[in-house]
Amino acid sequence: MIRIDSITKTVRSGTEDLTILSDVTLEFPDGQFVALTGASGSGKSTLLGLIAGLDSPSSGKIWIDKDEITAKDEDRLADIRSEKIGFVFQSFHLIPSLTAKENILIPMEIRGITNAKERAAELLEDVGLSSRGHHYPSELSGGEQQRVAIARAFANDPKILLADEPTGNLDSKNGQHIFELMTGLHERNKVTLVLVTHDAQLAAKAERQVVLRDGRVISDTFTE
Repeated sequence: MIRIDSITKTVRSGTEDLTILSDVTLEFPDGQFVALTGASGSGKSTLLGLIAGLDSPSSGKIWIDKDEITAKDEDRLADIRSEKIGFVFQSFHLIPSLTAKENILIPMEIRGITNAKERAAELLEDVGLSSRGHHYPSELSGGEQQRVAIARAFANDPKILLADEPTGNLDSKNGQHIFELMTGLHERNKVTLVLVTHDAQLAAKAERQVVLRDGRVISDTFTE
């Protein structure tokens, strides 16, 4: 499902080039749950953004299914994200002027899904927010906002869920609940889940742990 071949990412920092990722090669098969870990600045979030096509590598190639996304223009990348990828951010990224249900509806309306309202209601129920769909983000707790963000990520029935520190802004109880929601949806929908996290306990529950240090993969292990 995801193939990363010799990816390097370099950016200009003042008068010098800063290498964020260096010669990273990985492959994540369909339905796998992978935790990306490592210290701050190791390149985890950058790698996730490259997989999503939100940024381009300096060199190397990335495939999503049979699509080499590093060779696609922005319109096609947007189509691939809409069709195949759900993304959950640490800071929720909900639209404040829209209700919880309307935030979930947006990706479906963009794709022209006919039963969008019914599916939005189902997703709200899946994340335990059936009675909160008419509330705006400012009227929801942090945990509730992240649950809406997860429901939105699953709106178009993606085959890949990318989550960047989704529990980072939550207390331990809400963080555990969000983690269980994501992994439950991952198991029921058979999606490939790539989770960036600093939480060793959460990472230990993944099928596979990939550790980055200074932009390189230093460990790639499978849970027994």
